[in-house]
Amino acid sequence: MVGNLGDAARVSDLLETLEIETAAAPRAAVIWMHGLGADGHDFEPIVPELAIPESLAIRFVFPHAPTRPVTINNGWVMRAWYDVLPVAGERREDEAGVRASQDAIEALIAREKSRGVPASRIVLAGFSQGGAMALHTGFRHGDRLAGIMGLSCFLPLADRVTDEATAANRDVPIFLAHGTHDDVIPIARGRRSRDVLLGFGYRIDWREYPMPHSVSPAEISDVAAWLRGVLTI
Repeated sequence: MVGNLGDAARVSDLLETLEIETAAAPRAAVIWMHGLGADGHDFEPIVPELAIPESLAIRFVFPHAPTRPVTINNGWVMRAWYDVLPVAGERREDEAGVRASQDAIEALIAREKSRGVPASRIVLAGFSQGGAMALHTGFRHGDRLAGIMGLSCFLPLADRVTDEATAANRDVPIFLAHGTHDDVIPIARGRRSRDVLLGFGYRIDWREYPMPHSVSPAEISDVAAWLRGVLTI
């Protein structure tokens, strides 16, 4: 592994990010968004566990979400991709925040393209809120991506997908995984999102694990195999 590129590399007009390259001269990128209240360091330790072969040079980009008050958490200011509102007993996403974060993630995709990594070698990934943003942004991106991965998440603004999704990513590989004991985003909500996407004709690799709102060794193993599959030339 080439290693950590710094505690937080600041780039003008871009989100603050942490980057790890698995080998020199990366030819692929995984932009991985963290969950509510965490930061880009949250999934940094997972990279060695993925055991990416040196021949598959990947740049992992872990952005830090902006800080904002989060309604469902008593207005406390924390890193969040969007505000979360309690509506009818369920957590609902703030549309304006989702749209703003989409723009910020698109800027990170553009940077990878400027570094010589085409969209077809870029995976959007995320956990919880970050997974929701990976789905939202990926379906709307104008160029075909290598894949979209959402862990313990749901499909935000689901009623807008048919109108806003691009043709380029109608057949993009999608990996969705959820814990059967998740008490933050119940698995029923994840399954509903899966079924909506299947109804739209998307290809879904769906996995369930006996865990809460977290990740497990079995899930990490499956993520590693999926990433190798979509990024191997």
